Amino acid sequence: MRKLSEFSKNLKHASQAVFLAAAILSIAACATTSTTSSTASDKTQLMFVQIAEDVRVDPATSTFRLVKVNQQTLYFSDRPQRIAGHINMASYLQEWTSQAGKDSFKADPPNAVLSVYEPGQPNNTLAVVKITNPVVAGADLVYSYKLIEGKLPAGGGATSLFIDWIGVGGGVGVGYHGVGVGLRGPGWR
Repeated sequence: MRKLSEFSKNLKHASQAVFLAAAILSIAACATTSTTSSTASDKTQLMFVQIAEDVRVDPATSTFRLVKVNQQTLYFSDRPQRIAGHINMASYLQEWTSQAGKDSFKADPPNAVLSVYEPGQPNNTLAVVKITNPVVAGADLVYSYKLIEGKLPAGGGATSLFIDWIGVGGGVGVGYHGVGVGLRGPGWR
């Protein structure tokens, strides 16, 4: 019963972190989107969220491990398209290959916000990182990182990783409205 209660508490913290970071990323996307260009509204910019039960940071190797990461990666876009969905890990990892195109994560590694609820801390720990080299290790996902801002967690805890947008030319596999590798852009039905 205690484990169920702890899991429920961690899940609540993780969902709060998801909404907080989604709001932050949406505001940032709005601030960088040009409203004067007629083609700006034609481009879909997808952002991603990964949730894990725990995180382990190894500063010596500049890696962090999302422990027991959810095998579904959430994605969403900002207005006007309002695309949302989820993809499996294999489809997400395709974005890190050269097959994904010139705007792929491999060609242009994204920034991300690592949000961790460490036990005993009143607030979540936030770090802005540039992520590269995702590697699946059992039920975990390991990224290389470069710290941009904030502080990496000293311990672990319920974790969310909010991954910066990718635009037309990169994709997420076939998903809502057919957005994905080989099928670029919104409204493809």
